[in-house]
Amino acid sequence: MSNILAGLFEHHSDYKKLESDLENSGFANSDYVIYLCDNGTSQYLASVTVKDNDQVENARSIFHQNAALKAYLFEGMNVKETNYDTIKKYIDARNRAEIHNSPDVKIKTSSDGMNSEVKF
Repeated sequence: MSNILAGLFEHHSDYKKLESDLENSGFANSDYVIYLCDNGTSQYLASVTVKDNDQVENARSIFHQNAALKAYLFEGMNVKETNYDTIKKYIDARNRAEIHNSPDVKIKTSSDGMNSEVKF
């Protein structure tokens, strides 16, 4: 069974260039889908069918060259059985499960003198 590499792209990136880069690197027109958002932004998602690690790395490289914010590999999926809502749902689930960096936290160390743990 094939896998899907999905990518979320920058607002300023050009999806037409992504299409030509994918086709020039050996992916057929039927191997990828580009999901354009109609919410007024030019941000978009793309998914590519990949069969082995070489194709995964090739597609990741193309995604990176075309300003992908992040790429996600979904195993056991096929482009024909996915749509925008399905891909978005899986990406949202992955993001919720991912451990994000926390903001800088200042830890107060003990100092000479009284502190809040002193009991009277």
